[in-house]
Amino acid sequence: MSVDLLESDLGGVRYHDGGDVDPLLSPRPYLTATTASGVAATAVGPDDHRHHLGASVAIPDVDGTTFWGGRTFVRGEGARMLANHGRQVERSREFDQGRLTEELVWVAPDGTPLLDERRSIVARAGIDVLWSTVLTAVHGAVSIGSPHTNGRDGAFYGGIFWRASFLTGRVRCAGGEGVEAAHGSLSPWLAVDGPGVSLVATTSNHDMPWFVRADGYVGFGPGVAATGRRLLDAGEELHLDLRVAILDHPPVDPAAVARRLSA
Repeated sequence: MSVDLLESDLGGVRYHDGGDVDPLLSPRPYLTATTASGVAATAVGPDDHRHHLGASVAIPDVDGTTFWGGRTFVRGEGARMLANHGRQVERSREFDQGRLTEELVWVAPDGTPLLDERRSIVARAGIDVLWSTVLTAVHGAVSIGSPHTNGRDGAFYGGIFWRASFLTGRVRCAGGEGVEAAHGSLSPWLAVDGPGVSLVATTSNHDMPWFVRADGYVGFGPGVAATGRRLLDAGEELHLDLRVAILDHPPVDPAAVARRLSA
């Protein structure tokens, strides 16, 4: 099932419940979007990474359960397909044109609940997507990791992750141009340009460096577990957000677009 958060003659934002996602891809709700002129800004289930689902909250390791999908990186062994795929289960949803709020529970393969989530997504004409998530360790303390913390240097992806529709792109940030400048940075904004679409992103998670890839596929998001495992005590909350402007052309001043997103 899916709902239109924002719809124009050509462009828009659509939210999908993920109910038809293959169990090996860690089923979860996700968002798809196009520019105002109808160019896709997200990719879902591409051949290179079938577990990439548009924009979603995807974390590779929560107490050993993957909510990222596909293979798991195991220290000393590399990427392996394990029977550790979790699922995000919707408990409630409220929808009004342009705004969606949702409560979910993240469950391990055996059905054990690991995290509760409160999610809010706002789509504004322009097109802007404002995603905010609160993860709570209601069911007990949890440890959150990434391939980087499990031994694959630099692969600290995990959190709110945006998979773009194009395979290579131009990357800019406050520190300069190129993936080398952006990946691992704490830049207040990120701009990624592809054919017919430009994405400008910002976040209030200033302690989470940007994970950025722009060759082979294009994807980005603030990394939850970048320098070490992130521990949540019982009852502790983790606040995540990502704000993305979807544009038809590369902006001259991405910083100004980022400021608009934060307004």
